[in-house]
Amino acid sequence: MKSTRMGLVLLLVAFAAAAQTPVQDRAGREQAIQSGQQRAGMAYSNLQQAQREAKLAEKEFLNAQEAQRAAQKQAEEMKRQLDGAKKAVDAARQKEARAREAYDEALDNVDRARQR
Repeated sequence: MKSTRMGLVLLLVAFAAAAQTPVQDRAGREQAIQSGQQRAGMAYSNLQQAQREAKLAEKEFLNAQEAQRAAQKQAEEMKRQLDGAKKAVDAARQKEARAREAYDEALDNVDRARQR
């Protein structure tokens, strides 16, 4: 009889413990779910912020790329102008050299004419 009572007491203790476990598990699960939802919400906010930053960075990149293209076109135009100016200077120097030769030849002719 004592062992039956003892078995009944142990059985009641086991049932009581088993009955409390689901409540504790449920509370723990709910807390884990709530914590997970909070982490997911923060992660989603971080994702949205990262998407906004990526869009902004892409716009800045495209603007810089367009500015670089415009600067490149301007540099090419300035290079063409520079090359044209250099050709004009070279042509002018050649013309000056030919004029100097003609002048020197004319002076030589004058000197020769005087010596005759």
